Amino acid sequence: METEKLYYSDAYLTEFEATVLACEAGKSGWLVTLDRTAFYPEGGGQPADHGSLNGVAVTDVHEKDGVILHTCSAPLDVGSEVHGEIDWTRRFDHMQQHSGEHIVSGMLCAAFQCDNVGFHMGADIVTIDYNAEMTWEDVLAIEAKANQYIWEDHHFVVTYPTAEELKTLEYRSKKELTGQVRIASFPGADTCACCGTHVDQSGEVGLVKFLSCQKFRSGVRLELLCGRRALEYLSRSWEQNHAIGQALSVKGEATYAAVQRLQAELSDTKARAAALEEESFRRTAEEFAGKGDVLLIVPPLQGDGVRRLCDAVSQKAGGRCAVFSGESGSYKYAIIHAGHDIRQLVKDLNTALSGRGGGRDGFAQGSVQATEEQIRAFFENN
Repeated sequence: METEKLYYSDAYLTEFEATVLACEAGKSGWLVTLDRTAFYPEGGGQPADHGSLNGVAVTDVHEKDGVILHTCSAPLDVGSEVHGEIDWTRRFDHMQQHSGEHIVSGMLCAAFQCDNVGFHMGADIVTIDYNAEMTWEDVLAIEAKANQYIWEDHHFVVTYPTAEELKTLEYRSKKELTGQVRIASFPGADTCACCGTHVDQSGEVGLVKFLSCQKFRSGVRLELLCGRRALEYLSRSWEQNHAIGQALSVKGEATYAAVQRLQAELSDTKARAAALEEESFRRTAEEFAGKGDVLLIVPPLQGDGVRRLCDAVSQKAGGRCAVFSGESGSYKYAIIHAGHDIRQLVKDLNTALSGRGGGRDGFAQGSVQATEEQIRAFFENN
């Protein structure tokens, strides 16, 4: 016998009474079957409801052949009457996300003559896939249109058309449907075959906010937030922008320009620092002109500074140059000895100084875990 699905007749029902028809052990708890339920099972991209039955936690809900299976944390007596309570905060969040997705999908599919080919309602973000290309500007235009529709507070409608009526009805569906079809509609925005739970009025969605638009297969993947999720995200974003504005001593609407200015200043500072570093390397190299083999142990250098310093010194010194850059027993190194095979030297170095690295054609680079005294002792004997 199929379970009576109370969530179809009233998505706002949070408490109900039912009779336990079966209870058996499952992998993640006890699988309880009721004669009727308000718990929505996972399906159609929407997660399952959570809540309790006579105070026993319901942690998951699935449907199999029309029967709703409630995963419970403890067994319930077959034949007993139970009081069910739905986690309303979770349910209403799902209603907002699912309803918002309907509205934007209906508008996007109409605008780009495409299909919604993937929908997943995660714990934080709703992900939707469409089989058509669109730009971020296109998506934002639909976002504005969808929010206008939401604020106009349109009524949500559910119908169960006959097979003959379905033949002439324009509606979205990802697969061929048989049997009784539940048509969910936000008139003027979307009409879709759907088994999920939705808000009664579009205004209850609150707002929708797209987060990203990425190319995916033959179309795009969009990330979406609706309702409270969107509000909380925008509130966090405002707080971050406000903090940035305070740090930069500018108003919130001027933070981007201020960051651009800082980036330009940083780029200029890096260029000047690089020029000074190059001059420092040149002068260091001049000090070792004609000295032959050279070992340098210097403070930490950024980027490929170790290699560049080693290269500059080796060209002037005329022998083997080894540069170690770092502190506190951890160093990066570069070794150059033009025209010589230094593979055995590097192998011995890595063994003696707990190092990693290598190279060829007279050049090697890597890192060691050793003290300055250990490094100098190694090169005194090699």
